[in-house]
Amino acid sequence: MTSRYSVDVNKIGKRYRIGSMPTMYRTFRETISERIKNFGRANAGTAEANTFWALQDISFKVAEGQAVGIIGRNGAGKSTLLKILSRVTDPTVGRAKIYGRVGSLLEVGTGFHPELTGRENIFLNGAILGMKNNEIAAKLDEIIAFSEVERFIDTPVKRYSSGMYLRLAFAVAAHLEPEVLVVDEVLAVGDAEFQRKCLGKMSDVANAGRTVLFVSHNMSAILRLTSETIVLDKGRLAMQAPTAEAVDYYLSHGFSQGGERVWKAGEVPADAAPFKPLALKIINSQGSVADTVRSTDEFSIDFTYRLDDAITGLRVGFYLISTRGEFVFTSFDVDDPEKFEKFSTRSAGVYRSRCVVPANLLNEGRFVVGVNASTFRIKRYFHDEHALTFNVDGTGAPGTQWAEARTGLVRPKLDWEIEVETCRSGINS
Repeated sequence: MTSRYSVDVNKIGKRYRIGSMPTMYRTFRETISERIKNFGRANAGTAEANTFWALQDISFKVAEGQAVGIIGRNGAGKSTLLKILSRVTDPTVGRAKIYGRVGSLLEVGTGFHPELTGRENIFLNGAILGMKNNEIAAKLDEIIAFSEVERFIDTPVKRYSSGMYLRLAFAVAAHLEPEVLVVDEVLAVGDAEFQRKCLGKMSDVANAGRTVLFVSHNMSAILRLTSETIVLDKGRLAMQAPTAEAVDYYLSHGFSQGGERVWKAGEVPADAAPFKPLALKIINSQGSVADTVRSTDEFSIDFTYRLDDAITGLRVGFYLISTRGEFVFTSFDVDDPEKFEKFSTRSAGVYRSRCVVPANLLNEGRFVVGVNASTFRIKRYFHDEHALTFNVDGTGAPGTQWAEARTGLVRPKLDWEIEVETCRSGINS
């Protein structure tokens, strides 16, 4: 390499035109006419109103062999940034320099030709990376074994399920030894076991001295895999810092609005339909919305949502997570078999799912609530792992007569017994 940096991004921005569809074939006269029309609009001040900046003024550098996370809320520009770095799209302004070959996993099946077999697509991707056939062949068995699609490796990939696509695509991206590995949140498609396998492989890639850029909403994975993290907010660079510091900043800013989160239209992906999240609230023991609750009081987590059509087998759940990405618990509104039977099908309408967190459970500190709406092993309608943050005040909790911080995420009030079996005179037991 000619630089000690693998990635050098300087003031890049990406602008999209809203509501326009590209014409596949245009004459020279149509092109000139459109440019004149757009020039007139620009002078009238309307062109800017019809455009949207997905990224603005983004600058950062990534050192060789560094694993860097990229985090931000939905619509922050994470995927757009990776597409620019992977040369899928060009920036509107600025420049991004990548030193070395780039292996990208942005969407399921990226870089695959549907008519070619899995084996043929491995060689195709290797050729795109500039590798020779003998180099690809040396990695072939390892790629196939990792992907776990041996039986179907000579089947056209158009017949693969999304899970099979993902397994093979990741295996190809990670094993063909690119200098820079770029991975989007696409890993969320895979099952938990395969996700762990992929994270382990990315860790191996990073430890081998190659650069990894990893977009994820899973803060545990970000903390485990990366040493430095970039935080994007509404298309701008909010922070680039050591991962622990960046994650703390991300989880502590912009989520809690007085203990309530309301989803805007642009924050809900289209494929969530017919499920639409409306609001998430922390309700204290007095019945008020609050961003701080007492450890010694029970409180509830209240999730309001709308179904535009009926859904069978829907379960709505909460994840409670520490600001370090450690899961405290997961609970779904139909965990109880009787509720599961009663709400086996939910008709179109507005619903509220509420769970009560008992008193004397959580330790003091800051926690994150994630939400999930899914049908088990069939479809995930909506998932926001970091929907809302809130604080727990430990005043009056068991043991607070000692001025010390208690370790652990929970601080339960447990029943103890002290029995005096022998007691010598003058000694208190």
